[in-house]
Amino acid sequence: MADLDQIFVTLKHWLLGQFANVLPECWLPIISILLSLAPILIVFPSFFAIMTVMERKGLGRIQNRYGPNRVGPFGLLQPAADGIKALIKEDVVPRAADKLVHFLAPLVLVVTAFTVYAVLPIGRNMVVLDLDAGLLFFFAVGAASELAVFMAGWSSRNKYALLGAMRAVAQMVSYEIPLILATISVVMITGTLSLPQIVLAQGTYAGLLPDWFVFTPWGFAGFILFMIAANAEANRSPFDLPEGESEIIAGYFIEYSGFKFALFFLAEYVSLFAISGLGITLFLGGWNAPFPALAFIPSWAWFFIKLIALMCLFIWTRGTLPRLRQDQLMNFAWKFMIPMVLINLIATALWRFIDAGLTRWFVCGAIVVIAYLLLGRGLMQGKKIAKRTYRFAD
Repeated sequence: MADLDQIFVTLKHWLLGQFANVLPECWLPIISILLSLAPILIVFPSFFAIMTVMERKGLGRIQNRYGPNRVGPFGLLQPAADGIKALIKEDVVPRAADKLVHFLAPLVLVVTAFTVYAVLPIGRNMVVLDLDAGLLFFFAVGAASELAVFMAGWSSRNKYALLGAMRAVAQMVSYEIPLILATISVVMITGTLSLPQIVLAQGTYAGLLPDWFVFTPWGFAGFILFMIAANAEANRSPFDLPEGESEIIAGYFIEYSGFKFALFFLAEYVSLFAISGLGITLFLGGWNAPFPALAFIPSWAWFFIKLIALMCLFIWTRGTLPRLRQDQLMNFAWKFMIPMVLINLIATALWRFIDAGLTRWFVCGAIVVIAYLLLGRGLMQGKKIAKRTYRFAD
């Protein structure tokens, strides 16, 4: 099974050897980079097409309807139809828009979304750049998405687009703070910013359970906080206020049409895949199998199994939770998420210095639970929430 696990690495080296026979040696580093980037540029857009069908069908079942079922068998060719429609639709640009910035905004967003995959370990020995500061690179590059969103809203010369951009930037900055702070707990335990090294630190097993960080009190709390912040960063429901159609008419990309409009959705999904992959790497053991008996399954397969599971979770929350108000969204970030993640860092520090045993489980778990109860009570203080009653017409 080792051959199957490293099949893509072996294929890359074989192709590189074939090119070495016909090209000068100075070209080989460029060819190596292209061979590493090509799978990312093929696999994740294809995964985006598959997930659009899964999400629309999943939401359809939740809402008691069929979902896509017309194009192709079981509606599976719906992404192809949507792509063709986006390509042939007219590209309308407002007369007063800053045409250069208006054109560059979706491109910057897409390039940013794909660049972060360079440091994301998709499988054993399957990472484009094994940087010592890979986690820092991920967040530094990902921060450019706020700039792209503001470019889209500002260049459109539309008050609704600008309002949507400002709300999106405020939301992304607010939830980026707990997102980054949630990862610091993992760095404190592992002592490294290298994502492959973080995965290797979770590669052992304690009895039946693996030594994944999510199975610790601070890791479980950090994972929940990380995924909530990731949901908000990706503008997914219930945090989809920047695209609130009922309020600001599609938000910052209201003045986009055709393929440029589709690029925003591509970037949103690809960014969601990337940030979910980061959560898998930090808390769910990365490419490691959940049980030693299942280690024969290729490492890259485990990564995508976990990724699909998280995507199903995002679909479920989108079909279940209603959209928040703007004040609720910001209060939740600043009055609950940030204090909670800071207290979780204290629990992580205690876990690091208390000897292994039930004592540190009790101490760290108590800190997390008490903080959750107190912060939740404080957030709900003054809110008049009554039990919902249902009345039927006579």
